[in-house]
Amino acid sequence: MNTQHSLFAPLFLQRLPETGAGVYWRLLDAFGTAEKALNAPLVALTNILKPDALSAIAEFQKNAASHPLSQLVFADLERIDDQSEIQLLLFEDPRYPELLRQITNPPPFLFVRGKADCLSLPQIAIVGSRNPTTGGSENAERFAHYLASQGFAITSGLALGVDGAAHRGTLAAWGKTIAVMGTAVDRIYPARHRALAQEIIEKGGALVSEFPLGTGSYAGNFPQRNRIISGLSLGTLVVEAALQSGSLITARQALEQNREVFAIPGSIHNPLAKGCHQLIRQGATLVETAQDILDQLNGLMSFKWQEAQQALNLSSPHEKKSNTNDFVIETNSISDRVLTAVGYDPVALDSLVERTDLPINELITQLTLLELAGKIESLGGSYQRV
Repeated sequence: MNTQHSLFAPLFLQRLPETGAGVYWRLLDAFGTAEKALNAPLVALTNILKPDALSAIAEFQKNAASHPLSQLVFADLERIDDQSEIQLLLFEDPRYPELLRQITNPPPFLFVRGKADCLSLPQIAIVGSRNPTTGGSENAERFAHYLASQGFAITSGLALGVDGAAHRGTLAAWGKTIAVMGTAVDRIYPARHRALAQEIIEKGGALVSEFPLGTGSYAGNFPQRNRIISGLSLGTLVVEAALQSGSLITARQALEQNREVFAIPGSIHNPLAKGCHQLIRQGATLVETAQDILDQLNGLMSFKWQEAQQALNLSSPHEKKSNTNDFVIETNSISDRVLTAVGYDPVALDSLVERTDLPINELITQLTLLELAGKIESLGGSYQRV
């Protein structure tokens, strides 16, 4: 390993003390590339980096290969290049989830264990108390089970309580679930969820983190990762939350990201219902059943389809508009394959990926065209022929 590896500079910057995503993007704005930022004159970095980070870069520029952070990055690169367990999704990687690109200060890259492709599936986040009531745990599991059965991937944080229940409910429905970590993907926290994390991977889901490999459980990391949970998702459901709760941070971030927020009401005597009631007063959608979420998201999904229609080049050889303003799609081998895979019973997007063996972005494009042509309809994450 050497410092000229294409990933060395980005990974080194990520490991600098007190240097999060916001600072990383400021460095790239100022210098263009991570390599140029890492080798820039110290005086040019003083307005961006804090003293400890400046000191680390000064030592690196004197002794690059022997710097302690360089040794950690070399170890990172060995594990990533091995490709057997951990994948690294750079921001420009086509597999990097599009919704996450849209948030303020998105992660420059994501470490992934499991199926990276599932990050592009339509997702709903389910979050809540680490010490929920029995009813709260049951609600999280049942909502997750139903939503997963309708084709949504369920995203949460692998924490005790509501998070764990949401992951388990999804797995019970044989759905895909994504755990966004407050640690590195090679450090499972809490330890009692090691078996759950392994099951998530084995059943086609993913563990995701922006934190460097080996990062342990530091309190400040968890609020930071919450923006990723909401950023990956079309909407966030808060099951139970006290007024001072990390789940409310996730909900606020979802609102800032222009995503839907849902909350389950509870007893006025339950302290864990107060956070949900506050969200509802602030404009979150009150939900009593999982179908309420699907009904709300159907409107958003329709809007997304309209956005997709506008983005498509309708003058391509395979599509055209008729004189009656109805959208018409000329059949081709790929659209035929997708239409055959859909059938007349609802089928989830992840199942269609397996049936068609198409990249997720191409599959979504074909589904968009088929829906615009009136050949299929979307049902909150599932699809069927009309």
